[in-house]
Amino acid sequence: MNGKSQKPDILLVDDDDDLRHALRQGLELDDLAVTDFKRPADALDAIGRDFAGAVISDIRMPGMDGMQFMAEVLEIDPAIPVILVTGHGDIQIAVDAMREGAYDFIPKPFRVQDLGAVSRRALEKRRLVLENRMLRSELDSGSGIAERIVGRSPAIATLRSEIDLIAGTDADVVVLGETGAGKEVVARALHDFSARASGPFVALNCAALPPDIFESELFGHEAGAFTGAARQRIGKLEHANSGTVFLDEIESMPLDLQAKLLRAIEDRSIERLGSNKSIALDVRFVAATKSDLGREADARRFRADLFYRLNVVSLSIPPLRDRREDIPLLFEHLARQARARYRREIPDFNPVLERELLDHSWPGNVRELRNIADRWVLGLWNGFNGGGTSSAEDFEGPLSERMAAFERAMIEREIRKAGGKLKDVYAALGISRKGLYDKMQKHGIGGADADED
Repeated sequence: MNGKSQKPDILLVDDDDDLRHALRQGLELDDLAVTDFKRPADALDAIGRDFAGAVISDIRMPGMDGMQFMAEVLEIDPAIPVILVTGHGDIQIAVDAMREGAYDFIPKPFRVQDLGAVSRRALEKRRLVLENRMLRSELDSGSGIAERIVGRSPAIATLRSEIDLIAGTDADVVVLGETGAGKEVVARALHDFSARASGPFVALNCAALPPDIFESELFGHEAGAFTGAARQRIGKLEHANSGTVFLDEIESMPLDLQAKLLRAIEDRSIERLGSNKSIALDVRFVAATKSDLGREADARRFRADLFYRLNVVSLSIPPLRDRREDIPLLFEHLARQARARYRREIPDFNPVLERELLDHSWPGNVRELRNIADRWVLGLWNGFNGGGTSSAEDFEGPLSERMAAFERAMIEREIRKAGGKLKDVYAALGISRKGLYDKMQKHGIGGADADED
């Protein structure tokens, strides 16, 4: 057996010493780490469910042949890519092997470059399989706030920590975030991980209520308080007693009602319309806004005293475009929720979809991502432009130009994911540092001279 000390990308199995050595050298020149074996049984000892590479095997071998070897590999993990090298007479066998789970087959004679290209596609698929397993494991083992506020970015980690710190208090909170960022998710987490969890969570969208019924919805009314008030009505604040009131888009609340809300917050009591009786409130207020309420107060579009009274604690949710490292994990989380709702299996999360998700600007934030996850699980996803999920074939021109464009796109995606740290990029792509720099220079990708350390 020959090989490199680093973990191999490829386990190569062939009983022909000359061919095996030639293939190993050719793949290594293509920046792939290879460990080669003469006997399939020896290779099996190096394979486990955590094996992050691909397997290349000849079919015709004494003792255990390639088909038997592949069956043993797939018994360890059905998702390990197995590439079979076939002679002219083995084509039908190889086709049958594809039905049994082989990743691909390469008929002799072939160019080592072709084998390298197939190997890289197999490695990318294996990377996604292992990454998705890790994400599922994190989601399965996660508990509490981590299941609600999903992500690995520093900003989301900070947000989870802040929620954990203040959830158990009765402090009023302002949640700031763009449309679709998940403000209600944060509000519900504050409620569910507090002593008020057994009480009601009452959500009120201040932008959706007509001004003429706003006061009645908020404070309730007695029978006969105004025309059409045939019976007594309990308002949202009273209904939320012992729980949490979530005031979404609070910047849309009419100014005159803001004064009445301020009094209710300060006194923790209300009076229904048409009544002089004070009703005590035991509620926590969580207000959400997409606007800077401080600036709104300075512009006299929002009451400054209400802003300061509500703003005991302020939580900020970063937009999805500013935490792109969270997108694959969050998409997986949302797709699993969609699977439970629609009772459909989740399609394979392929590299092209991942690239599209990472490249998108996300004006609708997490809400937009949830819609895409739903469509993906339902089999209705047609790409951001409605033309279907793109693939390598979508690039125009001769094959060499299409492959170059696809390679450039993949490198640029990894650079974005790694935040420009080139060491992480060439590790993720499974190539050498020099190999990455050469490819960046070849494709005119900026930063090729940067020091990744």
